[in-house]
Amino acid sequence: MGDVEIRPPRPEEYAAAGEVTVRAYAADGHLADDVGYEAMLRDVARRVEKAEVLVAVDAARVVVGTVTVVHPGSEYAEVSRPGELEFRMLAVAPSARGRGVGEALIKAVFDRARALGLRRVVLSSVDRMHSAHRLYERLGFTRLVERDWRPFPHISLIAYQIDF
Repeated sequence: MGDVEIRPPRPEEYAAAGEVTVRAYAADGHLADDVGYEAMLRDVARRVEKAEVLVAVDAARVVVGTVTVVHPGSEYAEVSRPGELEFRMLAVAPSARGRGVGEALIKAVFDRARALGLRRVVLSSVDRMHSAHRLYERLGFTRLVERDWRPFPHISLIAYQIDF
């Protein structure tokens, strides 16, 4: 996507990246069952310490999207196994939707996987995140049903995979 730059966030962008993530999840109604997840979404500094974070920054240098890239067995890993890269907390500011920002962030995750010599990317997503699921499927992800799970009785997560 030509009008955004995908890169790791600068420390002065951590708060903006956290806010974009919270706003995106809230706009879609995904914080209604909040079990402390909002605080995790805001805490980009911690995610940078424990995982890899990428941001999408527009021409005005405004953070308009973000994604967290995690390795199997790390603190933020949910469904990844050795040889796989996982991403979480993909978020695009509501004002930037429809411009390909989410796709650009996912393709940056693919690039990161290839750079690490990995051939599979996995993720899990709340079962009601239908617009995200459409994007994943359009990009070639398929369901990974055997890794669906419930972090809490009232939250169902479904898994996806893509092989290169």
